Amino acid sequence: MNDRRHSIDRTRSHALARRPAPQGDRRRWFALALAALTLIAVFAAARPARAAVAPDKFVQQLTEKMLAELKADKAVQSGDQKRIGQLVDTNIMPNVNFERMTALSVGRGWRDASPAQREQLRKEFRALLLRTYSGAFAEVRDQTVRMRPFRGDAEKDNEVLVRTEIVQPRGEPIQLDYRLEKSGDGWKIFDVNVLGVWLVQTYRNQFAQEITSGGIDGLIKSLAEKNRSGAAESPPTKS
Repeated sequence: MNDRRHSIDRTRSHALARRPAPQGDRRRWFALALAALTLIAVFAAARPARAAVAPDKFVQQLTEKMLAELKADKAVQSGDQKRIGQLVDTNIMPNVNFERMTALSVGRGWRDASPAQREQLRKEFRALLLRTYSGAFAEVRDQTVRMRPFRGDAEKDNEVLVRTEIVQPRGEPIQLDYRLEKSGDGWKIFDVNVLGVWLVQTYRNQFAQEITSGGIDGLIKSLAEKNRSGAAESPPTKS
């Protein structure tokens, strides 16, 4: 019965016509993806141990709770970098497999990197993401989340794809998808798709050029220089 229901859901999903995604500021929506993680640690810590919830329900509950928190956080809305950094360090990073995200973004070069180089890559990549997207946290206002059928079997698969849309008061919904991996009794995110752009793939393409020209040390140097400049970095786009 479950297999039949899943089959019906997939058939209906494929039959639905997709409206064209607007090409707006991706920083806003990737920031929302990051912000969707900000309450995971707090929410989980406040509850007794229990069986993991379905990944789509997990994302939905936390995204809705996060939206309410963001609207009430005046420091975030004012663009306070220190406050945003605190949110990232205490609430987001524990719920992302950031080592895997960094490794996938660096690609083949990760295997050849020394432990010290890997640590530098993690540090600079985190700084790059924070600098690129943190300013968009302040732009979250009246959006709501709409869940779409997720792909995968939460009981059997180690990885699933949770699909959502961010509904705006005006304009088309924004596609926002998450790749999650099973981690103990819960889930961790290792990639995000905003308007059809997968974060890991697009950064991998960018980083591959740096590695080809200057090796791993060249990539680290390039990231460090960009981060020290403090200039806003353009979010990744399709190649």
